[in-house]
Amino acid sequence: MKKNLGPIDKGVRIGLALIIAALYTLGVIDGALAIILGIVAVALIVTSAISFCPAYLPFKFSTRDDF
Repeated sequence: MKKNLGPIDKGVRIGLALIIAALYTLGVIDGALAIILGIVAVALIVTSAISFCPAYLPFKFSTRDDF
């Protein structure tokens, strides 16, 4: 598993996850939408933590400079 996420991509993913968390905390989203977006937020955090996005793999896409 070769890393394919650069620092800007990781920052955007973490930022989106934080926005989703804030929307849930403030009660803007609830129910099924909150569950779906919660799963998306977890996926964003996990892919940022491991610096690898499996969706980029089939397209041989990378946001890292050294790929």
